[in-house]
Amino acid sequence: MFGQSAVGSAANTPSGSRMFRYEVVGLRQNNETDKMSFPIRQSGSVFITVPYSRMNEEMQRIARMGGKIVKIEPLAVE
Repeated sequence: MFGQSAVGSAANTPSGSRMFRYEVVGLRQNNETDKMSFPIRQSGSVFITVPYSRMNEEMQRIARMGGKIVKIEPLAVE
């Protein structure tokens, strides 16, 4: 997900093209995280990049996986 770009009609709006990076701790391996292509270390931070339009959806997914968001930062548009 890192370096992902927004695609579609939402990308044409000022808020749609904005990307944010979540720093998440406390993720545990479960059925939801088994869908990822890498294992989760509970002790480490994970960085997840999402477009503005998916922020709420991603927060809910992180909560279901037992994670805690410790930082949200906007990514600079280049």
